[in-house]
Amino acid sequence: MNQKQTLTELFEKTFGHQPTHYFQAPGRVNLIGEHTDYNDGYVLPCAIDYQAMIAASPRDDQKVMATAHSYDGQVTEFELSLPVPHSEEAFWSNYVRGVATVLLEKEMSLKGVNIAIIGNVPQGAGLSSSACLEVVTGLTLTRMAGLDVSLKELALIGQQAENEFVGCKCGIMDQMISACGKEDHAMLLDCRSLDTRLVPIPENAAVVIINSNVKRGLVDSEYNTRRAQCEAAAQHFGVKALRDITLDQLEASQGELDELTYRRARHVVTENDRTLAAAEALGRGDLEAMGRLMAESHLSMRDDFEITVPPIDGIVDIVKAVIGSKGGVRMTGGGFGGCVVALIPAEKVDAVKQAVTEHYPTCSNGLVADIYVCRASRGAGEA
Repeated sequence: MNQKQTLTELFEKTFGHQPTHYFQAPGRVNLIGEHTDYNDGYVLPCAIDYQAMIAASPRDDQKVMATAHSYDGQVTEFELSLPVPHSEEAFWSNYVRGVATVLLEKEMSLKGVNIAIIGNVPQGAGLSSSACLEVVTGLTLTRMAGLDVSLKELALIGQQAENEFVGCKCGIMDQMISACGKEDHAMLLDCRSLDTRLVPIPENAAVVIINSNVKRGLVDSEYNTRRAQCEAAAQHFGVKALRDITLDQLEASQGELDELTYRRARHVVTENDRTLAAAEALGRGDLEAMGRLMAESHLSMRDDFEITVPPIDGIVDIVKAVIGSKGGVRMTGGGFGGCVVALIPAEKVDAVKQAVTEHYPTCSNGLVADIYVCRASRGAGEA
C-alpha cells in the first residue's frame, strides 16, 4: 500500500469520512555548505522524494483536530485562538501548534480543520523531518482557509515556529528547500538575503544518502559551542558574520586568534567559497569538480570544524574507493553521526550499495547503514 492510501485509511478511521484535500512537503539533503547557514553564508541543498503528507477536511468550528500515523493514530486537538497551548502528551503536534501560533500572530484568519499526517522521511537522520512537517502544516492551514501565502513566506513561518514555539534555533535552509525546491534541481540559497538560484542536477546523477545509524550524542552542546566560536571570530573582525571576511583577511590575522577559533573560522570561510564553486560546477554538469569540492568540504569538517566521527569517515572512504573521481561524497548535516551524501553516476549506485553493506560494519563496531537512493524533487504543494 502506498503512503497516500495508508494516510487515507488513517483519516477515514479517525474522522469517519473521506479527506477533501491532500498536501505534501519534502525532506532535504544538503549537497554542500555545512554550518554556513547561521554564519549568513551559502548552502546547496536539494529536496528529496521522501516527504510529509497531510490529508485534510474542513470543520464547522474553530478547532484543529490532528492525528499522526507515526504515533499510532494518536489524536490531539486545539482551538484556533491565541495562546495555543503546548502538548506534553502529543509532542509531535507542537510543530502543528507552533505553525498555527505564528499564523495567528500574523493575524491570518484560519478555519477549523481535521488533519491526518504521515511521513516517510527517516526521523533522526538529519534529513529534516521536522521542517517538512512545518511547511506542509503551513500550506494546509492557509490553503484550507483560502489564504494565498507564498511558499517562501511559509518557509519563514515554519522556521519561526521551530525557533520560538518548539525551541530549536535552526537556520532557514531546511524550510526553504522543502517549500521551494524544484524537481531535478538543487538550490543555491543565500542565507542572509534569502535569494535563491536553481541549479540543474545532471540527468545521469543519483543522490545517495547513507545513514550511519550512529546516534548523534553531542550534537546540541557542540553545535552551540561551534556557533559561539564563529560569533567570536566575526566579532574579532568587526563584521556581522563570517560570510563577510575573505580567506586572505583570516590568514593575515591568524596570529591574533587562538588556534581553535582560527580553524573554526577557516572551515566556514572556505566552505562558503566551495559552495559557490560547487553551484557553478554542478550547473555545467562537472561531477569531477563537484567531487573535489565535496572531498575538501569533508576534510574541512573533519580537521577544522571537528564534527565528523570515525564511522562517518569510514563510509566516505568506502564510497570514494568505488567512485574515484566520478562524483563526490561527504558528511552532511550537523555532525557527530547522522548521514553521508554522495552525488554519483547512476551506474555506480549498485557498487556503492554493495561496498557499504560489505565494509561498513567492520569500521563501525558492527553497525549497519541504511541507504536511500533519491532524486531531487519538487517542493511543497498539493499531493
